Amino acid sequence: MKLHIDSMTCGGCARSVTATIKDVDPAATVEIDVPAKRVQIQSSQPVERFITALEEAGFPPQLQE
Repeated sequence: MKLHIDSMTCGGCARSVTATIKDVDPAATVEIDVPAKRVQIQSSQPVERFITALEEAGFPPQLQE
């Protein structure tokens, strides 16, 4: 799943986003592109769980195709 996170602007944000994703699924694979504000997640968990957790953490994502 690919997410776009407009509020992710630096390495600190990327670490927070990664930690939030790992809280939902510790086994998830996370790839972050800060300049593109893109996050790619490989997980068996439903995308809705990540979206909710990221919104609560202050990083509202948009699902990308």
